[in-house]
Amino acid sequence: MDALTLFGLFAVSAMLLFYALEPRGSIYILGFAGSCALGSAYGFLQGAWPFGLVEGVWSLVALRRFLEARKGV
Repeated sequence: MDALTLFGLFAVSAMLLFYALEPRGSIYILGFAGSCALGSAYGFLQGAWPFGLVEGVWSLVALRRFLEARKGV
């Protein structure tokens, strides 16, 4: 397994973990947003730009959810 594959495995595993923990607090939503950004980087680095693009959008959606959760909306 090369370094890029390990990076992708880490990013997707972190996404799953933070998604499962989201009900425990808004900091986990931020963790999910960050791991989606890592997943996006992985997609672009491996040449799967549609995956990278979609993960980038998910990262922005999760970041917005984090900001709303922090405001109490």
